[in-house]
Amino acid sequence: MTKLYLVRHGETFDNERQIMQGQTQGELNPTGIRQAEALSRQLADICFDAIVASDLWRSVHTARILAEPHGLEVVTTPLLRERDWGSFTGRFIPNLKDVKPWPDDIESLPAMMDRAGRFLDYVRDNYPDCQVLAVGHGIINKAIQAVYWHKEMYEIEKMKNVEVRILDI
Repeated sequence: MTKLYLVRHGETFDNERQIMQGQTQGELNPTGIRQAEALSRQLADICFDAIVASDLWRSVHTARILAEPHGLEVVTTPLLRERDWGSFTGRFIPNLKDVKPWPDDIESLPAMMDRAGRFLDYVRDNYPDCQVLAVGHGIINKAIQAVYWHKEMYEIEKMKNVEVRILDI
């Protein structure tokens, strides 16, 4: 059985400003860097076999900080990318609350759940019986947990920046 340590990236400038990042690269702010450094110290004694991250910079940067004490390279995959928010990308999140209907260019929940399932299969296939640290994003991490627990997305609690959830897959 593989133990998956699922992490959300550190805080970004756009998180701080409540801007919908979606699949933009994003950049950790000083708080996000400190968060990742603190988590790196907390996880330093765990023997990870692999560190995987979304290919978006905010997750790669977080993963590289977490990888330092382990001497591991970060493997990236687009399967861990955040939800594609289409034309909502770059907009102020509180202004989007009551927008109905949503634009057609937003990645659908079924498509995102399918991607989340493919990520779990990817980890199982490539890292059997390993300890894997994976750095993703808030919404895709919720989708991964929803698939894992056979629940709806709304039943999964939102992850804070650099929060870790452990799944035995």
